[in-house]
Amino acid sequence: MKILKKLLFFVLALIALVLILGLFVKKDYKIAKEIVINKPVATVYDYVSKLKNQNNYGVWFKKDSTMKIAYTGNDGTVGFTSEWESKSMGNGKQTITKLSPNESIETSMVFKEFIDFKSDAQMSTAKVTDSTTKVTWNLSGKNPYPFNVMSLFMSMDDAVGKDYTEGLANLKKVLEAQ
Repeated sequence: MKILKKLLFFVLALIALVLILGLFVKKDYKIAKEIVINKPVATVYDYVSKLKNQNNYGVWFKKDSTMKIAYTGNDGTVGFTSEWESKSMGNGKQTITKLSPNESIETSMVFKEFIDFKSDAQMSTAKVTDSTTKVTWNLSGKNPYPFNVMSLFMSMDDAVGKDYTEGLANLKKVLEAQ
């Protein structure tokens, strides 16, 4: 019985530690990755402003070939939504919130697991030369309390940044092959 009391005390102390740490660990995160693509701004923007095209360069779609995706609205317009269900990648939805022609597309993302985890994403296009474009892919948001404690052990840049870097390389390959 003493062992059970000690184990219970240890578990409660661990939970209390996580809750206290969560008060002091930062909640905000931001990731930004970029690449230069040998295509004009208008061509690149037109492609990235359509959420359905993410299936061709986003790494998540390649990781789960059984992912179910549903679309609502007109792709490339504010309010268009892509909603997915995946056993390995989780469930969620992405909605276009703002378009700045030939400059950026902004989206809101909600990952639906045991809590709704929200992030904002942006893909910006900037002219380098008449035939080259710099694409920057940003992700920002807040890790909800007390889950922000996980950032002490896992960086969002490590977790998502690698996928964004790979996705941008895929985007470059797809667009430059056209």
